[in-house]
Amino acid sequence: MKLILSVCVIFLAFSLVTFADDQPASTIVLRAARMWDARSSTAVTNGAVVIENGKITKVGSSADVPANAKVIDLGDVTLLPGFIDLHVHTTSEMGQNYLQTFFENLRMSVPEETLHASMFARRMLDAGFTTIRNLGCQDRIDVGLRNAISKGWIVGPRIIAATNALGARGGHCDSTGFPEGRFGEESSLKDGIASGPDEFRDAVRYQVKYGADVIKVCGTGGVLSIGDEVDTPQITQAEMDAIVDEAHRLRKKVAVHAHGAEGAKVAIRAGADTIEHGSFLDDEALKMMKERGTWLVPTLLAGEYAGKGPASKTMPPELQKKAAEAIAKRSDTFKKALKMGVKVAFGTDSGVSPHGKNAEEFALLVDHGMSNIAALKTATIDAATVLGLEKEIGSLEPGKTADVIAVAGNPFQDIHATEKVVFVMKSGAIVRQP
Repeated sequence: MKLILSVCVIFLAFSLVTFADDQPASTIVLRAARMWDARSSTAVTNGAVVIENGKITKVGSSADVPANAKVIDLGDVTLLPGFIDLHVHTTSEMGQNYLQTFFENLRMSVPEETLHASMFARRMLDAGFTTIRNLGCQDRIDVGLRNAISKGWIVGPRIIAATNALGARGGHCDSTGFPEGRFGEESSLKDGIASGPDEFRDAVRYQVKYGADVIKVCGTGGVLSIGDEVDTPQITQAEMDAIVDEAHRLRKKVAVHAHGAEGAKVAIRAGADTIEHGSFLDDEALKMMKERGTWLVPTLLAGEYAGKGPASKTMPPELQKKAAEAIAKRSDTFKKALKMGVKVAFGTDSGVSPHGKNAEEFALLVDHGMSNIAALKTATIDAATVLGLEKEIGSLEPGKTADVIAVAGNPFQDIHATEKVVFVMKSGAIVRQP
């Protein structure tokens, strides 16, 4: 018995020592050739970020190194705040062949979809996107994934979940283009499909009840839905007023999918927080957005893949036509929005584009008239402001959560540097490093 006790004591002592040695340092100092805090007009050289217990305590070019801190010198890279993508669909990906992927997804069970989504989420985190806003999925997968990540069960980005998007019967967010009953029961309020102000108000409550952080609404037709026109309005003013009023009353923001101008105006009048896509916005809609402070999330990358990518050639003809119409207008509309001073925030519609390629949106923003620094702000402090989380994330400042990434090269000289992420820290934990 004494021998057993002695062995147990030795084993316990060894375990405690090993456990202590394996623990991450409570203070970490990141050093790099450059650092940008998302507030300044330029990067500082010889940048440093000091992190203690998951929070940023000091930043600058000459931040003092606390005693016993773990110093990580990343060399010729640029330290940036973790990127934020405000428009993703984590549970699917269009792939190289639209029809093949469509049928593969039909065969997946919910557990398979969830595991697939966790893989996509990790790709985005490794690409430097420490926060994503998932704008619509089935079976509450985004809520489950969000919870699993926040509990530390799996590694992934911070997720702002919408659960089911709200939409009109037969609209972009409904299952359309198939014979009645082909896929089971008719869509209902639990799927986000409603009619009339009272039903839509209840639909908001339903999504919040089951975990929604944000309310997504399909205000117009869409590209990847059979049976509607891409720019037609689908929600009445009374319905949209009820949706936004109820969501804001419950302290949830509202993101409205709106390619067409008339549907967007309905959402803007109601007080929606963001307009997603905005391919066909006219001068009146853009002026309303400027006056009311409504944000535009242009998702330029989705157009590149849906309108020009390999999968576009395998889409049904109806979808190819709508994609061509949208991409033909979106560039001029976006340039006009910039000229008019409409606020722009970063979103890709990832899922239409490949997950993990989100940073390709930066170059498109710059190609359409944004400066490099303005483009970077759309995915950092501006996106955090859209989420109402600007006091927690979106910049490298004392007191903020330590979401820090490093990109090879200098994104102020070459915006494509954002596509070369070599280091990712989320909430003070290193999840990718050289």
